[in-house]
Amino acid sequence: MENFSKKRHIITVVFLVALAFAWGVYVGDHNRPEIDKVMGVSGKETAVTTKADFSPFWKVWNTINEKYPTASKTTDQDRVYGAISGLMGSLNDPYSVFFSPDEAKSFEEEIAGNFTGIGMEVGMKDKVLTVIAPLKNTPADRANIKPGDKILKIDKTVTSGLSIEKAIKLIRGEKGTTVTLTIFREENKDPIEVKIVRDVINIPTLDTELRPDGIFVIKLYSFSANSASLFHNAIQKFSESGADKLLLDLRGNPGGYLDAAVDIASWFLRSGKVIVTEDYGNDKAPEIYRSRGYNVFNDKLKFVILINGGSASASEIVAGAMQDNGRAKLVGSQSFGKGSVQEAIKITPDTLLKITVAKWLTPNGTSISEKGLTPDYPVEITRKDLDNKKDPQLDKAVEILLK
Repeated sequence: MENFSKKRHIITVVFLVALAFAWGVYVGDHNRPEIDKVMGVSGKETAVTTKADFSPFWKVWNTINEKYPTASKTTDQDRVYGAISGLMGSLNDPYSVFFSPDEAKSFEEEIAGNFTGIGMEVGMKDKVLTVIAPLKNTPADRANIKPGDKILKIDKTVTSGLSIEKAIKLIRGEKGTTVTLTIFREENKDPIEVKIVRDVINIPTLDTELRPDGIFVIKLYSFSANSASLFHNAIQKFSESGADKLLLDLRGNPGGYLDAAVDIASWFLRSGKVIVTEDYGNDKAPEIYRSRGYNVFNDKLKFVILINGGSASASEIVAGAMQDNGRAKLVGSQSFGKGSVQEAIKITPDTLLKITVAKWLTPNGTSISEKGLTPDYPVEITRKDLDNKKDPQLDKAVEILLK
């Protein structure tokens, strides 16, 4: 992995199980995924000013030395790492976490693209480990995992109280091995067990289609490092098709690079138009990301975006920018609501801290966190629709575009 001598901006999409969208996290200033700001550390922190009473901490430390079985003792450094993890846990924020050396190494491997797993992204929803979206043509997708599925157990481990990172570690594994997920799905009365065989994950990016009715469809599966260039090619195909009706399908898209989201939104907005704002509260001035002004389309473009509970982070940034700027109508169901910004800080050469520092706001100042985006045309997909292989969300989008 690259060193941390420079600040780098990233957006973390909640974490992709077995592939986390952590890949690319340290790629550079212009390809910035969703975690935010990697920082170097010079020197050592040796003291802080606080009124907190540390005597209980040291009493526990000494009690461990005196009472805990010698053969089972951890090292002093392991205890320090455990204490830091507990300190982060006190924030009650699933996206703020400390990586010990082994965890940091695993994280770096994911960034480098060396990972196997089942291919789905998970996040915390109402303090429950929840599937944001399975990726297309992955083991999770083939096992019929759905956005919104609540993961109650991973093999025999109950997930309540688990951090996202620990859950990911349990779900990941060697290619060809099996993980059993106990899942609660709202349409079912009882939890179900799903056995999934792990595999190497290939991240899909984009598909296009010109429908017979003249609607050009772009299905964007992730905001990957190359999605901006692929989207550019898709826009060229759309222009060459002669169509004036565009449908961007962001359902099940868990996000990815912030830079890709800004680039894609820039095709539809005049230069300088606000795409998204990082709100740091009272700590510092907000950071505003504006359109680069590709803006190749006139006002006659008919544009609809499909979203659902699997649309998160970068997907919400693009959809929110189009909605607030009056550029497109949103159709579908409420998006996931991943709107916090994390900063990754190198604590020692082999440990890492990821901490929430800000939240995303749409151009109108609406927070994406927790509640997500509300579509202009809410349309739910029922179990009956799925059984009959119907897509009422797509049907509604087509209806709007053909008016």
